[in-house]
Amino acid sequence: MITFLLCIVALVVGYLLYGAFVDKVFQPDVNKKTPATANPDGVDYVPMNKTKAFLVQLLNIAGLGPIFGAVTGALWGPSVYLWIVFGTIFAGAVHDYLSGMLSIRNDGASISEITGKYLGPVMQNVMRVFSVVLLVMVGVVFMVGPAGLLARLTPDWLNVKVWTVIILIYYFLATLLPVDKVIGRVYPVFGIFLIVMAIGVSISTIANSSVRPMMELTLENLHPAGTPIWPIMFISVACGAISGFHATQSPIIARTIQNEKDGRKIFYGAMVAEGVIAMIWASAGIAFFYNRGGIGTGLQAMADIGGGNANSIYEMCTGLLGKVGGAIALIGVIVCPITSGDTAFRSARMTIFNWFKLDEKDIKIRLGIAVPLLLIGYGISFIDYGIVWRYFSWSNQTLAMIALWSAAVYLATNYSNKNKCWIAVVPATFMSAVSVTYFMYAGECLNLKRLGAQGQTISYIVGIVAAVAFLAIFLATAYSHPQKSLERQGKVDLSRKHA
Repeated sequence: MITFLLCIVALVVGYLLYGAFVDKVFQPDVNKKTPATANPDGVDYVPMNKTKAFLVQLLNIAGLGPIFGAVTGALWGPSVYLWIVFGTIFAGAVHDYLSGMLSIRNDGASISEITGKYLGPVMQNVMRVFSVVLLVMVGVVFMVGPAGLLARLTPDWLNVKVWTVIILIYYFLATLLPVDKVIGRVYPVFGIFLIVMAIGVSISTIANSSVRPMMELTLENLHPAGTPIWPIMFISVACGAISGFHATQSPIIARTIQNEKDGRKIFYGAMVAEGVIAMIWASAGIAFFYNRGGIGTGLQAMADIGGGNANSIYEMCTGLLGKVGGAIALIGVIVCPITSGDTAFRSARMTIFNWFKLDEKDIKIRLGIAVPLLLIGYGISFIDYGIVWRYFSWSNQTLAMIALWSAAVYLATNYSNKNKCWIAVVPATFMSAVSVTYFMYAGECLNLKRLGAQGQTISYIVGIVAAVAFLAIFLATAYSHPQKSLERQGKVDLSRKHA
């Protein structure tokens, strides 16, 4: 329990200290007009107060990742705590803050357009495709997951397929309508509900610590199958530490913020809040499952039901809070992914509109993009959930890596002190190693794990070499690049070219 409480304190202190440092490095301009105040359009560019913006951002990013991903990460034992804490403070929150602030500085542009500006047209097209594919997969994951939970709480005729269609209809409305008609109105309520639900699970876990002890920190790999911590755990936790999906969500709120000074509270703060949620679920998962069936059982019980998924979350909620409390907690778990899935499809629509310079105000064009995206998502929903999650996790962390490199280039070329870029360079380099190593090792990618220890060693070497190579390319180009100051001088064109 001591480790858990210290980790929560560390996350809060990280927001207060490192969050303030990152904000100081970026230097938000309180006098600069934001996209929402410069050119509101009544659809996506709609001014929103900072409290509501924070809650909407939290719901946008806090999908199944900090719950399913954190509980899956619990399979490795308390070592997952370190990744959640340090990953959130030094990588995830920095990534979310910079991607959100860069979107504000670029008229609410999507992450693919931002990447094109700072990494060139080739990477821009890569990110356009990458972003849309990832967002559709996110929408599918956040559609099938809650549908499975709802099916367990309702009569048999309301099965997974029926709930999937119902959720899809809601996604259609949320994707199509102006941001303040559905998302801006219901998300703040859901955000409060999500926070209350997480607090309930944490209190119950602490209260039951005499029966199911909360484990203290150990670096030992407790995974039942001996699956290596690096890089699998760093990918599996996904949104609970860092998530490229967040870079696709931040532009939604970047188009509603009224003052740049609120960026730290909204972007950095929402990610830290998600880190707290992930810590709660990871610690609860370890405590709940570790001694199932007697001493020595380890986390095999959780592994037997697939790690973090609808089954394990259902067992935890009902086991910790009883049937009534479990049902309430499950509703929170259901709301969480649904309110990320709808904005995933919305972000996919926005990315395509940015890509082809379409008119966002034209309802026929919005329908023409939204309907095919949702139908594709529905088709993918019939694929095995575990496969979709694994591909989502890897593409998610790879997108985060690219977003961080884009932010690093911006910081290196727009400020007199080029060393400010290291707040993005360090996590970008680290995530490069994670993503490339996973791509080499994982079964759904190159599958070098089939070679045993030799394949693992090769994957590690390739991952590290790739990360060093990316760093070298950055140092050779960004540090020799002439400094620009358009954003710093307030000369960015806000004529809605990105729309």
